[in-house]
Amino acid sequence: MTTNNKKKVNRTTVGPTSFDQARDELFSHILRCGVIEADLEQQKAWLDDTMQYIVERYNDLDEEQVNQIRLLGDRFCQPVVRRQPAGTPS
Repeated sequence: MTTNNKKKVNRTTVGPTSFDQARDELFSHILRCGVIEADLEQQKAWLDDTMQYIVERYNDLDEEQVNQIRLLGDRFCQPVVRRQPAGTPS
């Protein structure tokens, strides 16, 4: 006689948090607006304006979350740094 000893796990689907939605929306705006190709000064000005919009749209975010999203946006705009293969001169 074979028995299935696996426990059944009740999983409740939880939707994305406001933080997740705000972060994803910021990334989407960055990609759509082409701000990645802008110079650093233009990126800063664009991010300042966009973060103001994000704060108004997601008013339940606390200051730390807003700062984290801004940091993620800054990093997302930076160019990719490619690693050189081992043994290759820099």
